[in-house]
Amino acid sequence: MSSLTEKDRPIVHLLLNAGTCPRCILRFCSVGSQMLYRRPYKDLMKVLKEFLRNDPEKEDTVCFDVVDPPCKRIRLEHPEEGPEDLNHNGALQQIPQVNDENTAVENSAVKVCNVCLGILQEFCEADFVKKVCQKVNSADYQFTSFVFSVSLPPQLSVRERAAWLVLKQEMRTLGLSLAKDDIVQLKEAYKWIIHPQLSEELGVPADGKSLFEVSVVFAHPETDEECHFLATACPDCFKPAKNKQSVFTRMAVIKALEKIKEEDFLKQFPCPPSSPKNLCVALEIQCNNGAVFVAGRYNKYSRNLPQTPWIIDGERKLESSVEELISEHLMAEFKADSFNFSSSGREDVDVRTLGNGRPFAIELVNPHRIHFTAEEMKRLQQTINTSSDKIQVRDLQLVTREAIGRMKEGEEEKTKTYSALIWTDKAIQKEDIAFLDDIKELKLDQKTPLRVLHRRPLAVRCRIIHTMRSEYIDEHHFRLHLKTQAGTYIKEFVHGDFGRTKPNIGSLLNRTADILELDVESVDIDWPPALDN
Repeated sequence: MSSLTEKDRPIVHLLLNAGTCPRCILRFCSVGSQMLYRRPYKDLMKVLKEFLRNDPEKEDTVCFDVVDPPCKRIRLEHPEEGPEDLNHNGALQQIPQVNDENTAVENSAVKVCNVCLGILQEFCEADFVKKVCQKVNSADYQFTSFVFSVSLPPQLSVRERAAWLVLKQEMRTLGLSLAKDDIVQLKEAYKWIIHPQLSEELGVPADGKSLFEVSVVFAHPETDEECHFLATACPDCFKPAKNKQSVFTRMAVIKALEKIKEEDFLKQFPCPPSSPKNLCVALEIQCNNGAVFVAGRYNKYSRNLPQTPWIIDGERKLESSVEELISEHLMAEFKADSFNFSSSGREDVDVRTLGNGRPFAIELVNPHRIHFTAEEMKRLQQTINTSSDKIQVRDLQLVTREAIGRMKEGEEEKTKTYSALIWTDKAIQKEDIAFLDDIKELKLDQKTPLRVLHRRPLAVRCRIIHTMRSEYIDEHHFRLHLKTQAGTYIKEFVHGDFGRTKPNIGSLLNRTADILELDVESVDIDWPPALDN
């Protein structure tokens, strides 16, 4: 059974008298039963008042008829060494005597809590829960569970510290100890109360591992005013940051509270904390779905289509790209906010990708729709394929974030097969190029090509041409089929890039050679899994 015992009496009395709400009082009394926090506010207030009225000689405990798990308890220890009993003027505020019950009861009328600033009061009520759920439902997300997150005003940590320090002093006079870790965290207590209400209203369970997040950001108009003394005492903890409206962030305040000495805190902030002028406000109620990942393979049939948008100095060079032709349909169907495109390597704008295509993956950020059957994915693939003759996709499927790692792992290990149409300045006969077919595992030294030097670091890379097979066309043209190591620059292997790739086709044939057309015929990664579509 959950109960308040005689050693909790000074905590209840002092905090009630200071204007603390019943749920915060339970937190400071180390009550760990979730069910108790969910009890109506008026019921909790009534129980606490009755607890104070009980004759300690006759009634040692007050019981709440709820079974609860083991909870943190106040520890009986030797009094801690600490600063003298000081308040913000140099002395701790006078603590009412424990038997002065009438004062505590009279001052405990419903008002904004001096510790939680109303978080465990108004924002636990059904009206606020309905407001949150209306926001969630109007956003039109698909979800089967939710995780709830809350952001609290930074000065709540300051006010909780002030209440704890005065309680610690009082408990020391009674030979007791109240450790900071004994106090139930405000966020934890709030979620205990709010989770079942949200779950019932939304019709789905709360799940800490859910990808659908409902978040509430609380703010308070007096945050800067109440935290300002910390900036004076610990200026190193508060540094202006980009995109931050205030230097008093939660982490900065916590860091300062860890650094400031207790005696300095007691001198500069009222202990216990004074009643606030204002209630917290729910600044934002937001929803966000975890990213969904779609993978497949694409073929590119155009020699005038970049893989990603081609923009130079803010000017678009070509009207579309592989990325856009695929993603625009996915964005529309998944109702996502944005996307991130990745692939196993990339081809130049004038290079086609044939064969079974190039593996790709798209991360869809904050999708509103997440559930698709295999048949729906097949229809989506058909929609993409009928929308353009420049690309085709296959094996379109939902995958996990972890699975995408397989595409990137294979990027370094894979082999690729190409077909290159080559021109030579001097006339050639079939026998002049036949020897190329016999070359195996040809090692190249490739200095970063001039054409990509603006975006790639200067380096010499060792690459391997595994096999070659030539097809004679006429005196100045032949087609070369190559199987190469990933990352080989094929164009440079043909023309030499002014001697930056050695050896090259020109040096092997002892004449000037250039490449007219290049096709990627296969990217040898067995991912994503092939589908029967």
